[in-house]
Amino acid sequence: MTDTEILKNHEQERQPVECWTRVMGYFRPYSQFNKGKKSEFNERQWFLEEKCNCARTTEKAA
Repeated sequence: MTDTEILKNHEQERQPVECWTRVMGYFRPYSQFNKGKKSEFNERQWFLEEKCNCARTTEKAA
């Protein structure tokens, strides 16, 4: 069975997912953002901590 077939067979069991994010010190669902806040959220730059080379930063500070 392909992924598409599996999704079609279980369509009635699926639930919508709500994305929450931290804004101004508290968490809010993305669906409640106004147009400007949604635009700001979509422009955010994401990063992975694993790619941060913290050892170099510590050496420079010493």
